[in-house]
Amino acid sequence: MIGQETHEVERKILTILEILSDSAEPLGGRIISRRLKDKGINLGERAVRYHLKIMDERGLTRIVGHRDGRAITQPGLEELRNALVCDKIGFATNKIELLAYLTTFDMDKRTGCIPINVSLFEKEVFDQALKAMRAIFKAGLCVSDLIAVASEGEKLGELVVPEGKIGLATVSSVVITGSLLKAGIPIGSRFGGLLQIRNYKPCRFVDLIEYHGSTLDPLEIFTASKMTSVTEVARRGEGKVLASFYEIPMLSRPATEMVLEKLKSVDLCSLFVIGKTTEPLCEIPVTLNNIGLIFFSGLNAAAGASEEGLNVTNKAMSGIIDVVKLQSFWNL
Repeated sequence: MIGQETHEVERKILTILEILSDSAEPLGGRIISRRLKDKGINLGERAVRYHLKIMDERGLTRIVGHRDGRAITQPGLEELRNALVCDKIGFATNKIELLAYLTTFDMDKRTGCIPINVSLFEKEVFDQALKAMRAIFKAGLCVSDLIAVASEGEKLGELVVPEGKIGLATVSSVVITGSLLKAGIPIGSRFGGLLQIRNYKPCRFVDLIEYHGSTLDPLEIFTASKMTSVTEVARRGEGKVLASFYEIPMLSRPATEMVLEKLKSVDLCSLFVIGKTTEPLCEIPVTLNNIGLIFFSGLNAAAGASEEGLNVTNKAMSGIIDVVKLQSFWNL
């Protein structure tokens, strides 16, 4: 019983750390309590202060100002990265499912919210980053060429852009997952990986990480490790891009193709690959009576900027955004 109570306290502390890490300014108990409720945790203002006192004593947070405002410390950030690893197994799958559920985009009215990735660039190099990404957007190697730009202190999805940075939101491939689910089509997320392209055509996956078993987003890992060659794919049709692998039941193929074509017509599904029933797709085996699907990642543009030597921090699946706040990359 005591062990269970301790675990619950640690879980709440971890959630508070997440809230503080996503904020560009110190937060007090009242605001933290409100944001905890948004995450399904009912913790009153007094109880939040109790947890904050524990966190202060452990050096995870520090008091800022004369009131009860708190900011996360470097040890707090480390704790956020390392704690409760068992709870994080399947994190990517859970996030895909959550954002797919939150997708409210109406393809007929072209209104609603869609999932996004966020890439953070230093202000001084943002123009260089845009130049590096042009060929990738032109080649259609992202989910869409719709983007949003935010300055420091502004919010993109769940993320507040830090000081000295510019945030670039790109459309996440989860918009496709959400649209298929909304149409009544069951879809299972399996892998994120590096898809090899030869002569401008998908060939095979050369590296894969299973979404269900990962505590981190696979595509963030591949981008941070500089394992892509998206720019070469855009220029010569040869190289490795970020992509996700999904499965659908074979009977849903006609309805799936209809949804994908409709998304393509509203610039929310640039490229995809669809396989045949029970047959491997790009050398990946498919479950009996299922069909494989491959979607290119919205992070490919940022990966291209990274390949040019520019410093970029990527946050895949960083929440949702109203589609009216997006504009074409070509209008920048």
